[in-house]
Amino acid sequence: MDVVLVQPEIPHNSGCAGRLTAALGVRLHLVEPLGFSLDDRYLKRAGLDYWPMVDLHVHPDLTAALVHLEAGSERPLADRLKWFSARGGKSLFQSTFAADDILLFGSESKGLPMDAVDAAGGDRVYLPIAKGVRSLNLANTVAVALYTAMDRAGLPLPDNDGEYVVDGRAGEGLTPDQVAQKPGPS
Repeated sequence: MDVVLVQPEIPHNSGCAGRLTAALGVRLHLVEPLGFSLDDRYLKRAGLDYWPMVDLHVHPDLTAALVHLEAGSERPLADRLKWFSARGGKSLFQSTFAADDILLFGSESKGLPMDAVDAAGGDRVYLPIAKGVRSLNLANTVAVALYTAMDRAGLPLPDNDGEYVVDGRAGEGLTPDQVAQKPGPS
């Protein structure tokens, strides 16, 4: 399963997503342009010392990200895409998920580019919220969506008995810009 943040603007939200994906062993993709630098101190702080554990990929645009994500699965790309939007689609809690699904989330102020959603296919998914609320925080949405999708797909969640054991990579002090992979054109 992959998490994709399309043109995220707030470093804290992306940092929280990084920490979450490290905790669950899921790849995180950031699609440029970003509203912050990968060496932003708020991004690093939100991800704490877990950045060496984040499988982080940065793509120059959504097309490049989708080309990269298309590889490695026998299922067609359109069948794997789950576009999260505050506007329309199917409730997260009525949606089905597979192990190789791609969860895509838009920027905090603009959401997903709907022309790309329409062109690429896939399913639109939303989290139920009261009519008077415009949207939910991106980091919160990613957390609820990822845990739910992994559970529904039958993917194993970490076996955590409450004990904290320091990961050997945590002390390396690496920053997001030092761990980011920038896949080239396929």
